Amino acid sequence: MENLNRRSAMAIGLATAASAVMVEPAASQTPDPLAGKDSSPWPGVVVRSYGETSAIIPGFKTVAMRDVILQPGSKTMGPPMANAMVCHIAEGELRVEQDGKTFTAKKNYVWTCNKDTKEQVFNDGSVVAIMRITDLKA
Repeated sequence: MENLNRRSAMAIGLATAASAVMVEPAASQTPDPLAGKDSSPWPGVVVRSYGETSAIIPGFKTVAMRDVILQPGSKTMGPPMANAMVCHIAEGELRVEQDGKTFTAKKNYVWTCNKDTKEQVFNDGSVVAIMRITDLKA
């Protein structure tokens, strides 16, 4: 400590003060309003919905976005689609069975579904898969 000069003391003091300012107690943190609302409709599957807004696309009143997060080995059920949508694989890879046809959707693959399309997806891989869906609602 004998070799500590004013400049070194000042640097240490500023670093300590900066780190104290940047760390907030967990209790004072508020949830991110853009984080979305989660539901779990099937085992190993989380649907994170981000909200809905008016659409300017002819034939559609609103547009909404959600992520379907599938753990390895999980799958969705195959109900008919309630509306038209655009699907995109943000992470991982899914096996998609759509109206009797099967294809593999790898990262960054995009496809569409129309209202009443029957589709089921399976995560046959070893990593989490994320399918981002943009719902086009009439």
